[in-house]
Amino acid sequence: MNNMQPSAALILLIQLSLHTVDEGSAINPSCSCIRFSSLLEKPRGTVSSPDYPRPYPRPLCLLYTFIAQPHQIVELVFTDFNIYREHLDCTGGDYVKVYSEVVAGPGPPAVNDNSKYSRVLCGNRNDIPPAIYSHGSALILELSSGEKSSNATGFIGTFKFIDRSDFEMDGTRVPHSRCDFVFSSHSSKPREGKFYSPNYPSSYPEHSRCYYHFNARKHERVKLVFEESFLQKGDESCLNRADTIKVFDGKVASAPVIAILCNEVVGYEILSTGHDVLVEFIARSKVAGQGFKAKYQFQEDDDSVEGAITIDGTSIGPAVRAATSSCDQIFRSHKSNSGKLMSPLYPSPYPPNTHCHYNFVARGRQRVRLVFEDFSLQRITGNIIDCESMDSLDVFLNVDGRLEKMGSFCGGEVPKAIMSNGPKLAVEFRGAYSSRQSRGFKISYYFVEDYGITGGKQLMEFPCAFVYNSSVRARGVVVSPNHPGLYPRDTECNYFFHAKKGQKVHLHFTHFDVEGVHPCESVSASDYVEFSNEIKSTRTSRHCGQLKDLKIVSSKDFFRITFRSNDRLDGTGFKANYIFLKDSEMNIIKMAASACDWSQIFSLTIWLLILIRHLIF
Repeated sequence: MNNMQPSAALILLIQLSLHTVDEGSAINPSCSCIRFSSLLEKPRGTVSSPDYPRPYPRPLCLLYTFIAQPHQIVELVFTDFNIYREHLDCTGGDYVKVYSEVVAGPGPPAVNDNSKYSRVLCGNRNDIPPAIYSHGSALILELSSGEKSSNATGFIGTFKFIDRSDFEMDGTRVPHSRCDFVFSSHSSKPREGKFYSPNYPSSYPEHSRCYYHFNARKHERVKLVFEESFLQKGDESCLNRADTIKVFDGKVASAPVIAILCNEVVGYEILSTGHDVLVEFIARSKVAGQGFKAKYQFQEDDDSVEGAITIDGTSIGPAVRAATSSCDQIFRSHKSNSGKLMSPLYPSPYPPNTHCHYNFVARGRQRVRLVFEDFSLQRITGNIIDCESMDSLDVFLNVDGRLEKMGSFCGGEVPKAIMSNGPKLAVEFRGAYSSRQSRGFKISYYFVEDYGITGGKQLMEFPCAFVYNSSVRARGVVVSPNHPGLYPRDTECNYFFHAKKGQKVHLHFTHFDVEGVHPCESVSASDYVEFSNEIKSTRTSRHCGQLKDLKIVSSKDFFRITFRSNDRLDGTGFKANYIFLKDSEMNIIKMAASACDWSQIFSLTIWLLILIRHLIF
């Protein structure tokens, strides 16, 4: 190995016993090769850079070749990764190139300067995929380091050869299609199965467009769970993403959109309103992600099957249905879109040692909204409020495929309204103590499609999008989802403002409370509100935190607001007044405001302008 220090070569040979070390000329004549093969009856193992965990040698060119059997693919997981990065695109510094599409033939697979690599890796563990897979039965890594010194320690990981049949879909391919599949419910077939993006678990091919059709029977609904979806990294709006997954609540792409997935998602659940679902997967980016794996289930439209929810490892769905007590209930959107939820004996004190579970199950685009009307639980005296040690109401959301406590409420302060982040929400009431003053609680619940947003026209081609058109209404109010309550987690909503020619939209935010710290990015786990004068634009202005008297004016006759929340924290969102004005009209307001009380003149002038418009038109 001409370019490796003796210590590095010795350590590497010890670590890689039972594997073949070749002198290769795949990339250049000085590049050494290490081969791992499942034919040596070792289906898994460890791989590392030379001298790990000490800094790797310089200069270095090393190839790692993994050869599986024809029915297998290669899985590689880095448990530690630290490769010197000079630029974000891994150019100019050290790198690891991944060749996942090499073909294993009669001889050892090889790559050269003209070979196409799938991705290039550098930086640390957070900058690389959770796992890397080959397309076929061979995978090659190229580790290259330059002369520039650094303290980068390289990598260590595990590899294994897995059976490709583990990722076969249960549907039927549409004839003459590249990646379209049909999944139909029949009495003679299992009612559940799996489906994947093309080539999964390896990266999907560029310029892909795939359709997955799910057809249930009349007495069934379709449930989808995207167990893992890795398209692109980051927290960009789905409007700006080249690769997307769209889920339609029907047979065709003109049906209402239930969900759009474009980033990294785990355990995202969807339940149809009817018997059919269409999933559209589009990949337009130059750098493909790993894709998605998902499972489907044709559920009987029956309470005994649908909507089971688990808290602390105990399924409470079917058990709740069987109970006759009003203390344990399931509320389903197809039974009633709204109703009241009250503690036992309300408004009289609830009995001591009360323990209740309430489950809410929505369908399609719906979210669960809880509005607290009365709240009075027994409070243990003391200055510190600890809901764990007193009577409390806990709210659970589905996060990353599991129920996670969103909040715990106790005492006598009425909680803010709550909205689910998906089709399910669970409430647990623990009333251990009670007293004569403990009335309990009264909650109004709603299954809503409009996210609690009024004033605009909701679009069907997005899960949460609204249009505000000056030809329909010249002024109004725009709010975040569920305002003035807590906005839902894992939610993106878009607001599109269309002005007449020559007009601009003026926004005055009277309330702004969005969790995050500037510059409002994913590294700080920030939610954000984004402004843009384009429908799709990477050049946007982001805002988060608690802001006062924020005023925004569009530069064109189109304006977009994008609200995006993650799965971490909650805020009360925003409320803004908007008005469509020509520059000449705004100048009149400014002139009047400079002479008198601005707020009064502004309001009066707006009404005069609106009156004049009506008289003219």
